[in-house]
Amino acid sequence: MTTRTYSVPAISCDHCRRAIEGEVSKLAGVDLVQVDVQRKEVRVEGDVTDAAVRGAIDEAGYEVEAVL
Repeated sequence: MTTRTYSVPAISCDHCRRAIEGEVSKLAGVDLVQVDVQRKEVRVEGDVTDAAVRGAIDEAGYEVEAVL
């Protein structure tokens, strides 16, 4: 299992949080997804590829700036 934290500068509200959590949680292998609105970060735990997580965040309408 891996844990990655993504910087997503466009996160600004609870709607953003729900949209990202909804898309990322659909991925097979995701055990946990947490969005911190104040820090503008997405933390993902599980056996899932970086590309899959980035794709899900993109599908929610947001862009990953960096992996922390």
